[in-house]
Amino acid sequence: MPNAEQSSVTKRNLIVVSNRLPLSVKRTEDGSYTSSMSSGGLVTSLSGLTKTTEFRWFGWPGMSPQEPAEQEKIRQSLGAHNAIPVFLDEELANRHYNGFSNQILWPTLHYQSGVAFDDGPWEAYKKVNEIFADYIADAAQEEDLVWVHDYHLMLLPRLLRERMAKKKRQACIGFSLHTPFPASEAMRTLPVAKELLQGLLSSTLVGFHTEDYRLNFVESCQYLLNARAQDSSILYKDRLVKTGRFTVGIDPEKFNDTLRKGEVQARIKQLNERYKEIKVILGVDRLDYIKGLTQKLHGFEQFLTDNPRWQGKVVLVQVAVPSREDVKEYQELETQISCLVGKINGKFSQPEYTPIVYLHRSIPFTELTALYSIADMCLLTSSRDGMNLVAFEYIACQEQRHGVLALSEFAGASVFMAEGTVAFHPANIKEMSQAINKGLTMSRDERTERYKKLERFVNRNTR
Repeated sequence: MPNAEQSSVTKRNLIVVSNRLPLSVKRTEDGSYTSSMSSGGLVTSLSGLTKTTEFRWFGWPGMSPQEPAEQEKIRQSLGAHNAIPVFLDEELANRHYNGFSNQILWPTLHYQSGVAFDDGPWEAYKKVNEIFADYIADAAQEEDLVWVHDYHLMLLPRLLRERMAKKKRQACIGFSLHTPFPASEAMRTLPVAKELLQGLLSSTLVGFHTEDYRLNFVESCQYLLNARAQDSSILYKDRLVKTGRFTVGIDPEKFNDTLRKGEVQARIKQLNERYKEIKVILGVDRLDYIKGLTQKLHGFEQFLTDNPRWQGKVVLVQVAVPSREDVKEYQELETQISCLVGKINGKFSQPEYTPIVYLHRSIPFTELTALYSIADMCLLTSSRDGMNLVAFEYIACQEQRHGVLALSEFAGASVFMAEGTVAFHPANIKEMSQAINKGLTMSRDERTERYKKLERFVNRNTR
């Protein structure tokens, strides 16, 4: 029972902020707009929150109508989902998202070399953060909690706090980073690193997926801003900012409910019949260079070369969800992967057998859960990854089969799931080949033991 003091505490409203809203907005033939939930790691990790907490979600809706009447229609459509659109000029949104966030900041956070800084995209990044700050400062009240998500909005805490102060309101701001945070030596290569760190240090609390990421952030603040570390907090100027490690999770019940559907059970039966004499290795990734897809394909090729007895008896089903298709580097990566898939299939295929099934598209959630359920192994080869929730999703669908999770040691999830996975270095193709062989030849008892460890972790870290 709560005591009287606890009962008298006023419930605080929550505002969630991300670059994109978790909704797809479409214009219908009659000129109205419809909104539906979209996919993505952030949507997955926050899906459970919608069951227990009411909140408003601010973000760009993915379209930029100029007419006030059209904007109002979109507001009304999104309002049914407690979502508030932040309207951006399309060119500005592109320079912010593709120009700075994904061509400069994203590679830096993932230890990629050869990043070319450009003032133009940086100015767009600042402008978008300012627009977000204006929207939220107008909406946020004194007792509201503001929860900002990810690298697109690193300047927002400082800009929002400044605007709230002018309105004589205190701001309680949390910031969650869903990517790695690199060591200070990597971060300092970015000419605007200090501005980004100062933006984050206007938060009340900054959260990271792993302790290593948190420590890297603290070190960068010390090295680049002369901030002082105090236990898990950072003292910078007149502010004491808390930092923490927060393990993101999924909603396992969502997968369990889907697996029980008649259509999914029918699809599982169909797939099991199709692959009854063949082991299935599953990969599910965004098409992104940090996911190590070319390394995965080389590793699978090496496995088939090293273990000819498996030729014709194992298939890699690789789902590569299109991502940032208007960015040149991603276009080149897709071409490279398609060529590599063709080369490997040409090398090992037989009239009745193709070793790689390559799906370069999004697939329905029902199909995804069926694939998770029938796969004997899930192979994730990230070169750098904030967490990788596919690892969680696969385990959530493996109650019957107890498949093997082969996981790159550079995925954030590997920090927490090491005891139950087959770990490998994604750049060591021979080691990856050996990991695949180990997973496919593992005894039922060992698979069950590993699965139970992972299943406990996934259920303990839900939502």
